[in-house]
Amino acid sequence: MDPSSEASYGNVSVLPVNDGSVSKEIDRIVASGPREHPLHVLDLDDLVRKHLNWLRKMPRVTPFYAVKCNDDPAILATLARLGTGFDCASETEIRSILELGVGPERILFAHPIKSVPSLAFARSRGIRRMTFDNEPELEKVAREYPEAQLILRIRHDADRVLIALGKKFGCDARGDGRELLARATQLGMEVIGVSFHVGCGSLDADCFYRAIESARILFDYAESELGLRLHLLDIGGGFPGDTDKPIDPYAEAVQSALRKFFPNAEQVDVIAEPGRYYVGSAVTLLTTIQGKKVIRSAQSASGIEQIMYYINDGVFGTLFDWVSLRAINDLARAQPVIRDERRQERTYRTTIWGPTCDSTDIVCEDVPFPEHQIGDYILFENLGAYGMTFATNFNGFPKPTVQVYVTEHTWKMLHEISDTNWKQKTLAFFDHRTTGGRPASDSV
Repeated sequence: MDPSSEASYGNVSVLPVNDGSVSKEIDRIVASGPREHPLHVLDLDDLVRKHLNWLRKMPRVTPFYAVKCNDDPAILATLARLGTGFDCASETEIRSILELGVGPERILFAHPIKSVPSLAFARSRGIRRMTFDNEPELEKVAREYPEAQLILRIRHDADRVLIALGKKFGCDARGDGRELLARATQLGMEVIGVSFHVGCGSLDADCFYRAIESARILFDYAESELGLRLHLLDIGGGFPGDTDKPIDPYAEAVQSALRKFFPNAEQVDVIAEPGRYYVGSAVTLLTTIQGKKVIRSAQSASGIEQIMYYINDGVFGTLFDWVSLRAINDLARAQPVIRDERRQERTYRTTIWGPTCDSTDIVCEDVPFPEHQIGDYILFENLGAYGMTFATNFNGFPKPTVQVYVTEHTWKMLHEISDTNWKQKTLAFFDHRTTGGRPASDSV
């Protein structure tokens, strides 16, 4: 597929420069009346702003977007044009990126456990870089794909995280890690670097500093004991992406660690696997109230103990990640958006249910919210990460439709840069294009 083709973007609406904004489009949708099915509003300008902010805050770190986080065609096509790499975990994900015209050098096969057919596919497409964390996997890759370029994944979990990955993947840097490097050398395999993943949705910025320090130990061991000079450091994902969670403390921890443990940028390339960071804030979910129940009480001053709403998306749909995982980790509960025109209204203790027959399909409980009516919209922000890829059609309820919006200025820029080599798309490159040579802000 031609990466400059508009077909790559699906259902996209281009907004005029002076009069168009996603918030106005959301107002228009709300004013147009209720919808039978939920809607995801995807803001590509938000995605572009996130990329520019990444380049500004961590200029040494090349992002390889984690496709699993949200594989919407418009997101993948936009990131392909912006010049990111891609972290793929399966043959299907790799195919979707190759179809955008992305070269194999921009793809990292980042699953530590790969099937034999998927290795054969990667080999046939020239995708050489891949992770491993155990000896049977190392021997399998040596047998099936001897010219692969290997990245040893070590374990380093954040103290507070939405999804801890260390129980499943990663080896001990000071124990198994050294043995695996030695074994790879015996097998004649090319190990090019070290990777780690602190966990999905990390709340511990300093863990990146400590993980980079652990990686340095293996770089030094490889060179001093094995005569092997590693040249790639993959710092994984775990970066926040919600509107109220800036990346700054994470970037500061990474930059500080790189200055101390990997000061020579010419000797070591640094990449990362951000997913949530790029897309978390890019999607707003618009749901419609399909049912309502008022629980009355004489003891309440208003006469209402609580109000329950039944909406057309829930935890078996795209609210799964946002609700269930945060509840498990005792983080902030889901909060529906109180729109500006209703902020002065009285609020009631509110419970919001999803559409299915399952009693665990509860979006939020006991939150303050103004009274709404059947047919009204309830909005949820920061729904771009994992919601759609985790969603099911349980009870026959469909996943949300996706409506993509982009401003005319950004749309034009994405088309103009589509043929530029990805390695040339630095912050200076984008600053020049967006401001005519003046330094750019994060806005596009």
